[in-house]
Amino acid sequence: MARSKMWKVGLVLFTLMNLGGVIYGAAMGDPAHAGGHVALQLLGLVVWRFTRRLRDDELVPATKAVDEQRMEYLQQSVDAIALEVERIGEKQRFMDKLRVEGGQVPPLKNDK
Repeated sequence: MARSKMWKVGLVLFTLMNLGGVIYGAAMGDPAHAGGHVALQLLGLVVWRFTRRLRDDELVPATKAVDEQRMEYLQQSVDAIALEVERIGEKQRFMDKLRVEGGQVPPLKNDK
């Protein structure tokens, strides 16, 4: 499932800010500042993965249910069409039978 562009832009900005914070903290000799940004980045990745799984788990059954409904509808439509084609064939055979019994010659079939 594709995420919206807004979330992707947010993720890139979050990552860049934390990378900048790590570089700044290291340049200033403040390991706590750099470590804080590393921890924030790791926490962000964990939350991102966790929420992705939740979204995927929630969407998959709903999608399967919709797909099953569509397949059922499609199957019913195909069955209805097959029934109508069979009725048309029966009508044609009956009309040909009546023509033969009435002395009329049925039309020639085109063999192309």
